[in-house]
Amino acid sequence: MPAKKILITGGAGFIGSCFVRQTLTKHPDYQVINLDALTYAGNLETLRDIENNPSYRFIKGDIGDKDLVDKLFAGGLDYVVNFAAESHVDRSISGPEIFTRTNILGAQNLLEAARKYWPRSQTARYLQVSTDEVYGSLGPSGCFTEETPLQPNSPYSASKAGADLLTRAYFHTFGLPVLTTRCSNNYGPYQFPEKLIPLMINNALAVQELPVYGDGRNIRDWLHVSDHCGALDIVLHQGAPGETYNIGGHNEKENIYIVRLILSELKKSETLIKYVKDRPGHDRRYAIDSGKMEKVFGWKPRYTFEQGIRETIQWYVSNQDWVNSVKSGDYLKYYKKQYAGR
Repeated sequence: MPAKKILITGGAGFIGSCFVRQTLTKHPDYQVINLDALTYAGNLETLRDIENNPSYRFIKGDIGDKDLVDKLFAGGLDYVVNFAAESHVDRSISGPEIFTRTNILGAQNLLEAARKYWPRSQTARYLQVSTDEVYGSLGPSGCFTEETPLQPNSPYSASKAGADLLTRAYFHTFGLPVLTTRCSNNYGPYQFPEKLIPLMINNALAVQELPVYGDGRNIRDWLHVSDHCGALDIVLHQGAPGETYNIGGHNEKENIYIVRLILSELKKSETLIKYVKDRPGHDRRYAIDSGKMEKVFGWKPRYTFEQGIRETIQWYVSNQDWVNSVKSGDYLKYYKKQYAGR
């Protein structure tokens, strides 16, 4: 029986690279194709130790390239997991167009190719990896469920919601075997340094100011990237086509709590905290109800936040060479532009 072939888009990014690793470990008989455009957040240093694995192949390319996507599907694919996306809210505020182009039109290219090459497949699966941000902002109580209406508040979340709706439409209109997952905030090793946790860790290590938006009391539900990818593997192989599954960490924390915890772990002074002007449309609270994952699959996150955050902090302390390798000149220019004068 020929090996299963899985296309992982955005596999050089933070979550995608973790999923690539897990797939090669859990399914050593699979052929893994990693398609990544290597934008600022994609870095092959993250996957250097597996680049010579005979079951792994990297292709530099864009999901917006119809000819390339068509060629990959023509070669035979059993599964597609779409991580490829522009993903930073701040960047979507300063330049929304690329988010529409990549997150919506890129997803449509993949879906259309799947429709072309999987007309009657009973085994193929397409997994759209999305985010809880498509639901908008929560009040002080309650959680997002799979039935919560989509109410995105930033160009980023709107573009992800658009891709989710296209995915849903391809199931209902064309019978395409699609699945959608929506996760809470991820953290863990290899996350690009502009995100909250690695940004605060690296600034603290460098004894630089830690910029905190508004009053710092925005709440997020934190999910370890390894737990997220384990859940994705379950959904890909066991999920029912057409269904959506929420994946949460059960770890609601205020941003300022995270910042203070990092400073405490690194034995740095809280005087490094600098409150800056809040960003437009900043959602106050997210919280995921992952009861469906627990009921249908018996899935629960393995990491407690206390364990995961301490391991993550230590990873960044021990891997400053990796951090420095991804801090390109473009990233530093962006960082200065984003926070200067706030």
